[in-house]
Amino acid sequence: MFHISDPEAIRSGRVTDVYFARTLDILKARGVDKRVRAEFFAKKLPAPYAWGVLAGVEEAAHLMGGRKVNLRCMREGEVFLPWEPVLEIEGRYQEFCVFETALLGLLCQATGVATKSARIRIAAGERTVVSFGARRMHPAIAPMIERAAYIGGCDGVAVVASAELLDIDPMGTMPHSLVLVLGDTVEAVRAFDDVVDPEIKRVALVDTFNDEKFESIRCAEGMGGRLHAVRLDTPASRRGDFYRIFEEVRWELDLRGFKDVRLFASGGLDEGEVERLKPLVDAFGVGTAISNAPVVDFSMDIMEIEGEPIAKRGKWSGAKEVGRCFECGSRAIFPLGAQAACACGGEFELLLKPLLREGEAAEKLPKPASIRERVLERIKGLSV
Repeated sequence: MFHISDPEAIRSGRVTDVYFARTLDILKARGVDKRVRAEFFAKKLPAPYAWGVLAGVEEAAHLMGGRKVNLRCMREGEVFLPWEPVLEIEGRYQEFCVFETALLGLLCQATGVATKSARIRIAAGERTVVSFGARRMHPAIAPMIERAAYIGGCDGVAVVASAELLDIDPMGTMPHSLVLVLGDTVEAVRAFDDVVDPEIKRVALVDTFNDEKFESIRCAEGMGGRLHAVRLDTPASRRGDFYRIFEEVRWELDLRGFKDVRLFASGGLDEGEVERLKPLVDAFGVGTAISNAPVVDFSMDIMEIEGEPIAKRGKWSGAKEVGRCFECGSRAIFPLGAQAACACGGEFELLLKPLLREGEAAEKLPKPASIRERVLERIKGLSV
């Protein structure tokens, strides 16, 4: 058996820290079921992040759907800052007490992946970025990881099931195993060309047996103009200066008339390496840096009970709004219902929108491609 929770275990509240289950037992025994408002926010982000990209909202809405709760939430794909509430849940506490663990899990990991993907998107500029990280995580959560990577800014994903979820075509090249089994790089790319749908771009993996420069030349010559790109996944033990290797390959291909053959990098890349290679490399396959992205450490804290502001030490009590100025882009947190204006004189857009009303969807949720467009718009002008 696979060591995973089935959807019913999550929906029934059995994926919870035991103290919430015991709290629910105590409250039921005492007949206490107060109306509570709680919010999710992160006091800080993983270093050196200055901002995050919210993800996991659709699954959070699915988890709480049908329950007598109200959710206000930033749109999935919205950029947020430390201390800003990204989601608020309101209802009888017994209704959502045992779901704190699962809600946090849904938001924390997906947001971490989407944020890392957005940072790599910024580093890559207009270059293509593909999520290659599913093999670094449990296969049961590969679609979640690659959905978050895609909405965060990746152009494509590698896993078939993930691409189906996103309603896009999967993207990939060829594995070292194909080259090893067939015994030669040129033979492998020719076999790929013979068998695989002509609509799929031909990308040769050129670092299995021999020097990347000479294998790139051999593949370009051997494919007779049908080669789209060469991919270098050179391991660190043999890499040297990855930039210089790409520089050398580019020079030799150009010298022989193969200026249209693009360069594809993969293997241990993060936003720093992507930014460094960007002047030479046309596309990036980024794996572990995305799939193993640091989670965003959201917490859920009660801010109001029976309409009265109350919070534990170190937290701001009371329901809140998060505003972004239409004019200057400044942001502010202020009490729910308060009349607030930006120092520049502009009006605030309220970022917390109704998500569920008494467990029913307040509006139809957007498709992943639309969320991705929101992210790309929001991260314009941001830096990593």
